[in-house]
Amino acid sequence: SCGINAEYGAEWKASYFLKIQRLLEEYPRIFFVGADNVRSKQMQQIRVSLRGIAEILMGKNTMMNKAIRGQLSNNPHLEKLLPHIKGNVGLVFSKEDPVLVRNKLLENKVAAPTRAGAIAPSDVIVEAQNTGMGPEKTSFFQALNISTKIA
Repeated sequence: SCGINAEYGAEWKASYFLKIQRLLEEYPRIFFVGADNVRSKQMQQIRVSLRGIAEILMGKNTMMNKAIRGQLSNNPHLEKLLPHIKGNVGLVFSKEDPVLVRNKLLENKVAAPTRAGAIAPSDVIVEAQNTGMGPEKTSFFQALNISTKIA
């Protein structure tokens, strides 16, 4: 059964390379979209809203880099994309007005609830205030390297 999975993986990679090749040839405009904290249900809604306007390609960065490098002989300008493939990004391919596509993407942007271990996209500043906790709880704050004052 190990051979079947390896065969499927090679088949999937080959189809991914063909897909990115088709997208790069077919569409003149490419957007990068950050996909941190985007749930699969939200991604599906975005894909539906972009139907007929644009196509989204997600994938492993190494695969995207390799596929784009494979197209450099056809279009040397694609090299400018490579430094931007970092982190959790996707490519949006379109023939439409960039403002229209951007607006469609922004329409689907929603505030996501915080999850444990998630890194905040911007600084979080909490003003000094009374915690309502007794003096015996200061060890909790000290463990977090937060200074306390007993009032």
